[in-house]
Amino acid sequence: MKKTVISTTAAPAAIGPYSQAVRAGGMLYCSGQLGLDPASGELVAGGVEAEARRVLDNLQAVLAAAGGGLDDVVRTTIYLVDLADFARVNAIYGEYFTAPHPSRATVGVAALPKGGRIEIDAVAVAAVAAVAAVAAVAE
Repeated sequence: MKKTVISTTAAPAAIGPYSQAVRAGGMLYCSGQLGLDPASGELVAGGVEAEARRVLDNLQAVLAAAGGGLDDVVRTTIYLVDLADFARVNAIYGEYFTAPHPSRATVGVAALPKGGRIEIDAVAVAAVAAVAAVAAVAE
């Protein structure tokens, strides 16, 4: 199976040996996004709400680089350092995702890189046009 790496400067660069996203078999696997500003690589100020918005903006940027969007997402996992933030994060998440909503898990974790309070990863159906374009280039 062919794998295609997706990368964009509109989202923070990977802070380790991984890709922002990988397209394989008609699916797009997006690495976890933190609330990092893409330009500075630093955590945004303003608490978990600001971080949640930045996380989702970063995720949107990676999806857009792959030719898709949030409507293509079928699964997310939210990682929270403090599960007491669940309601606030859930409200912001609901502003970004519309019905039919992707399936989701929320997991409490001890810590996240760079002192983040939230991280979200996603699996999406790769946009049909983008998959066709990649197939055409490969031929």
